Amino acid sequence: MAKAPQIAIVGAGIFVKTQYIPRLSEISDLVHLKAIWSRSEESARGAVEIAQKYFPGVECKWGDKGLDEIIEDNSILGVAVVLASQAQVDFSIRLLKAGKHVLQEKPAAASTSELEAALASYDSISAQVTGKPIWAVAENYRFEPAFVECKKLIAEIGDMMSVQVIIEGSMNSSNPYFSSSWRRNFNGGFILDMGVHYVAGLRMLVGCEVASVSAITSHVDKTLPPPDNISSVFQLENGCSGVFVLVVSSNSPKIFWRVVGLKGTLQIERGKHDGKHGYLVSFYGADGQSKNSFYTFSGVTEEFKSFIHDISQASVKGNSYETEPRMSFLEGARDVAVLEAMLESGTKQGALVQVKKF
Repeated sequence: MAKAPQIAIVGAGIFVKTQYIPRLSEISDLVHLKAIWSRSEESARGAVEIAQKYFPGVECKWGDKGLDEIIEDNSILGVAVVLASQAQVDFSIRLLKAGKHVLQEKPAAASTSELEAALASYDSISAQVTGKPIWAVAENYRFEPAFVECKKLIAEIGDMMSVQVIIEGSMNSSNPYFSSSWRRNFNGGFILDMGVHYVAGLRMLVGCEVASVSAITSHVDKTLPPPDNISSVFQLENGCSGVFVLVVSSNSPKIFWRVVGLKGTLQIERGKHDGKHGYLVSFYGADGQSKNSFYTFSGVTEEFKSFIHDISQASVKGNSYETEPRMSFLEGARDVAVLEAMLESGTKQGALVQVKKF
């Protein structure tokens, strides 16, 4: 059996400790976590202590010296970049230049201008480095079984007539990310950081791009950075229109996507079944009958499996290997472009804004 590829994690925050390490531990037969890096020794050690239970011998790296050691370690095939969004692109570019495959946390970037510069840098690196390094964006919604299944079912509802995406979030003081300083100093704040998930779900479900948007934004909850509410009308490239409503913090959290077609309706709603969190998929047919299926969360694990498979295959087949399109940096860029257009429209009192194409 081939030896499991070795990866490193750059970042040691909440999501690394609560999601990355536990999810990677579930597939420890497929991958070996060699090192975890953070700017400070204390932060790196905190994450390493958790990881050691599943990956004995995982190395603790910090500061400039530690990052250089990861970059220069030829045994490390891939690196997960899980940092404040303002810093992620610069770190990713540096790692890609060193020939590392990169799995970068969403959002892909803070703006479309940063996305354009990043893609230009990536193209330049790809032309110079032997064996094009993979730049993937970790958008777990595209790997959630509920969305994968609905993508197969969408044709059965016939021509689309209306789309609804309603998000009533729970970003209050009890949420571990509430006090996150980078999200509070981030252009678009929680709307952009949270919103790319829901846009990713929307785009995957409908199978086409958002062409234009008109949005109104507001700032009501002063404990959150502005804006904390957005209501948008959008039009898809297939001509269908829809609404996208995101409330960052609600006392009654609710999340669903609903597509109404000539022959039926398809809905995905976040929920809980038998004590497990996931999504309830409801299909309403032309006969008025509904079929319901519940899918537990597993998107983070599935995206890891995909990235690990891709870097393993790329190391053997080189540029001839086709990587998983759902993880491409371009997909992440398209999510950001939709949110940026909505936020821009919000600053222009709902003026129609065309979504930048990538």
